Amino acid sequence: MKSASLLSERLRSHRLTAPARTVADAASHMLAVQSQDFVAGRWALAARTRTEPTLRLVDRAFDRGDLVRAWTMRGTLHIIPARDLRWVLSVTGDRQRQQAAGRRRDLGIDGAMVDAAVAAVVPRLRDGGLTRAEMFDVFTGVGIDPSGQRGIHLLSELTLDGLICQGPVVSRDGVSREQRFVLVEQHIREHATPEDPLAELFVRYIDGHGPAEVADFAWWSGLTLGQSREARDRAAGRVTEIDDGVFVSNARPRRSSSAAAVLALGAFDEYYISYADRTVVCAPEHLALVGPGKNGMVRATIIADGRVIGCWTHASAALGSPAELFDPATGSRPVDEHAVASALARFSRFIDG
Repeated sequence: MKSASLLSERLRSHRLTAPARTVADAASHMLAVQSQDFVAGRWALAARTRTEPTLRLVDRAFDRGDLVRAWTMRGTLHIIPARDLRWVLSVTGDRQRQQAAGRRRDLGIDGAMVDAAVAAVVPRLRDGGLTRAEMFDVFTGVGIDPSGQRGIHLLSELTLDGLICQGPVVSRDGVSREQRFVLVEQHIREHATPEDPLAELFVRYIDGHGPAEVADFAWWSGLTLGQSREARDRAAGRVTEIDDGVFVSNARPRRSSSAAAVLALGAFDEYYISYADRTVVCAPEHLALVGPGKNGMVRATIIADGRVIGCWTHASAALGSPAELFDPATGSRPVDEHAVASALARFSRFIDG
C-alpha cells in the first residue's frame, strides 16, 4: 500500500478518525489496549470515543465490571473488555508462561509457592478485593517475600491461571493510578466463548489495527510466527487481504467528518507500539526519541496526518505546557501549533472533567 493510504486506514481502524460511540465500544473494537501506564491506557480509550469522555467516566466502566486490566499478552498489562479476558488468556497464557519461565525459576516461584499464595489471598479477595500493596502484605504473611519482582510475577501467574484480574479503581484525591485485584469468578459476569479463539484473536487484532501483517500480529500477541500463521489461516474469509500479506477488517468503521488531523496519543499507545515495523508511522531518526528506550518506556506522541511529529508528557499537558515537536522534514507542511495545543487541551479536559 502507499504510505498515505496505509496511514489513513490505520487511523480509521484505530477509531482515531472513526470514533466509537462509547468507551465500552472502543474497548471492544480494540480488544486489548496496552496499559502498564494506567492513565495512558484509559486515555487511549477516551481518545477513540465520541463526546470526549472524562477520566471519571472511563473509571466507571472498571467499577461496573465492563473493563478489567490484566497481563493479556507479552507479559504486559492491557485493558480488555471483561467478557473477553478468559478466551484471550486461553490463547496467550501458555506462551506468556514460557517467556517468563526462566525469570520465575530465578525467583524461586514454583507450584508450591503459587498454591500457598492462592490459599492465602482467595479468602481475603472475597470481600471487595485488595490493592497491590495489600496483596503483597498477604504474601509476606505466609512467608513469601514479594520483593525483587517476585510479587509481580506471582500476581501475573494468578492472572494467567484465570483466578484474578484488576477491577475497580481505587478512590484517590486527584488522578488514581491504582486498582483493586478481584476474583474473576465474582467480578466478571459473563464470558465470551468464540468458536475458534486463535482465529478470533487474529480477526480482532486486524479489526482494531489493520492494515497489518502476520509479523505485526506476532509481535502484538506475543505468539510465535508459526502460531500467528496458523491464526491467519484459520481466520480465512473473516478478514480481507488487500495486498500481498496485508490484511484489513471485513467491516471497517465509518470515518467522522469532524475528526481532528492532529492527535495527542498517550504513552505506549497502540497506534505506535503494536507493530513489528514502526517506521510506517514514525521517521527512523525519531524512533529513539519515542522509544522503547533502555528503560522500556514509550513516550506519548503527537500525531499529524497519521505520522509522529513530536512527544509530550501527561504531567506537562495537564499543566498546559507545550509539546516537544521534532524538526519538520524537508518539504513537509508546517506544523499547525494551534491544532497541537487543541489536542493537548483535550487531554487536559479528560483529566480534569
